[in-house]
Amino acid sequence: MEETTVVIVGAGFAGLTAARVLRSRGVDVLMLESANRVGGRAFTVRSNAGSPVDLGGQWIGHDHARVTALAAEFGMSLFRTASPGTPLVVDGGRRIGSAPLTMLSTGLALLRLEVLSRLPFRTRSDRVTVAGWVARIPGSRTRRFLDVILSEALACDLDQVSVGALMTGLRSAGGLRVMLGTAGGAQESLISGGAGGLADALATELGPLVQLNRPATTMTRTADGVLVGTPSGPVRAIRAIVTAPPLIAAAIRHEPPLPAERLLVQTGTVMGTIYKAVAVYDTPFWRENGYSGEVLDLSGPVPVAFDISPADGPGHLCVLVPGRSARALDRLSAEDRRNTVLGSLADHFGARTMNPLSWHEKSWHHDPHVGGGYSALPMPGALHALAHAGRPTGPIHWAGTETAPRWTGYLEGAVRSGERAAGEILAEIGTPRDREPQPEVG
Repeated sequence: MEETTVVIVGAGFAGLTAARVLRSRGVDVLMLESANRVGGRAFTVRSNAGSPVDLGGQWIGHDHARVTALAAEFGMSLFRTASPGTPLVVDGGRRIGSAPLTMLSTGLALLRLEVLSRLPFRTRSDRVTVAGWVARIPGSRTRRFLDVILSEALACDLDQVSVGALMTGLRSAGGLRVMLGTAGGAQESLISGGAGGLADALATELGPLVQLNRPATTMTRTADGVLVGTPSGPVRAIRAIVTAPPLIAAAIRHEPPLPAERLLVQTGTVMGTIYKAVAVYDTPFWRENGYSGEVLDLSGPVPVAFDISPADGPGHLCVLVPGRSARALDRLSAEDRRNTVLGSLADHFGARTMNPLSWHEKSWHHDPHVGGGYSALPMPGALHALAHAGRPTGPIHWAGTETAPRWTGYLEGAVRSGERAAGEILAEIGTPRDREPQPEVG
């Protein structure tokens, strides 16, 4: 039987960070990852132009200090999200420009959300879905505008989440302007080597401590620690950290059964539904015509697109398709899906869009090791499902972006949660030096 001091389940940013902190203090760790790669919700591939393409979490916000420091430590710089030109707003295939009345009413609705998020919590807000709230806003175009903005921000259908949960997310991100913003906001920058590239660097540093294709199937809490079952044999440890998303963690059988408070984290939440694709071109040619690459399409199959081109590299157009629109794309063949997405972009930027150097896509809700993206969200009526998601269960500690009170759903939240879980364990068991017999005095 294998033995270690701390066993970590999941090799995303939370697990990798926790392992790094513990190892730096001389604590033996072993990481179990069910997938054949590290990174969790961060996943970077290479384009035909040689540029890194983030197919998962990518943006680093203005105040994401922990991730920024990690990137610098591994020699990766940050580059600003491109925002030249004017964003396109399209409805029914028609560019609606500034649409003063729509913009004004949408802005007022978003301002109301901002104000609500700063008020004391009201129980009723957890019973009203965001879809129900949007339905009461005057103006069909304004409602579609809000649906696109909020569905993309949450990565789900708006009837799956309550206004109270949205308010909690806004507070965690520092407000609506930060959550939706680029310069000064949560989408300010990207990592030169890709978020997945940074995860790979962390894993390389940890070396053989990271074991891929080895899921945790059972966890037995004992008087002196925890016994973790895996297909290739059990692992005994003094402490464990589970960093897998709640939907994935729910597949682990616990003995004795988990307490009701912990089960609510798994049964009272839903993972977001998100499809992401990146088309890579020799240059960001859309800028030649003054376009920013940012699109809000109120009625098309691709509601949101962004320019995420490297500062001195090829052109990268990214699309994010949440909820029912993502499931509609699921029903298409790979070829039809590509043609649908590129055709939608071609409507905005011209026929050149149809012929990228390379094409990359991922439906996160079909990833069996993640279960969706960007994050687990409380179901309506279960707002407090994540309130104590980071509270330990005996020798088992919990991390992951869902457990972070600040920057929940972001890479920054994942890193902070890993640091917090490692700190909890160090406070409980100390370091090897702390456990060494001390010489008698006198």
